[in-house]
Amino acid sequence: MAERARKLPRKTAAQKARAAELLAALKARYPDAHCELDWSKPHELLIATILSAQCTDVAVNKATPGLFKAFPTPADYARATPAEIEPFIRSIGLFRSKAKAVHETCRLLVERFGGEVPRTMEELLLLRGVARKTANVVLGNCFGINEGVVVDTHVARLSERLGLSRGKTPQAIERDLMALFPREEWCLLSHLLIFHGRRACKARGGSCAEDEICARFCSEASQGTRREKPARGAPTTSRARPTRRA
Repeated sequence: MAERARKLPRKTAAQKARAAELLAALKARYPDAHCELDWSKPHELLIATILSAQCTDVAVNKATPGLFKAFPTPADYARATPAEIEPFIRSIGLFRSKAKAVHETCRLLVERFGGEVPRTMEELLLLRGVARKTANVVLGNCFGINEGVVVDTHVARLSERLGLSRGKTPQAIERDLMALFPREEWCLLSHLLIFHGRRACKARGGSCAEDEICARFCSEASQGTRREKPARGAPTTSRARPTRRA
């Protein structure tokens, strides 16, 4: 924990206060924010999250009922072959490689962890198809362990638009968010940002200009606004550029 804390960037009191205001606004807007993948057991959420890579939660939720019924436990996946898993997830992109990842992950769950989903980041990262994003999803939602912040495409997009991070990688964005928000809020924070990204601050055709949260927190550049041009003949050597909040 100390090593991780040393790696977190420093944030000012003003930056943290602004983040707290944003968090409060998102909580008020989305009091029911939650993980939108369907699951009832930790291994089901682990598998669903692996399947969700480059795929929508809606598509995953259509495939998993039949998959979970056919393979109730990690041992059932481990006894099967990837080819036997494929028909249940054929509607999902990259289904062949994902079937292999699910099979290998469940084999390791059985052989190394007694068929149980581990509760540490280090152990989860040993599983095939599991990186920090998937591990954070499982730890936060299944076990209430806030080890980090889930950074998917929505969280990455909103982190820039809302002035939370200038990071260019999921790891850099996650560290900025961890430094800005209290640890006990990390799991919920990802749900709130994902909800807002899916419902208002969309990648294309979003309602940012009319949305109260976006209007308050998004930077001028993210909203596509421009500063007024100086009057003709006015000096231009000190023309200001739109600024982004760090």
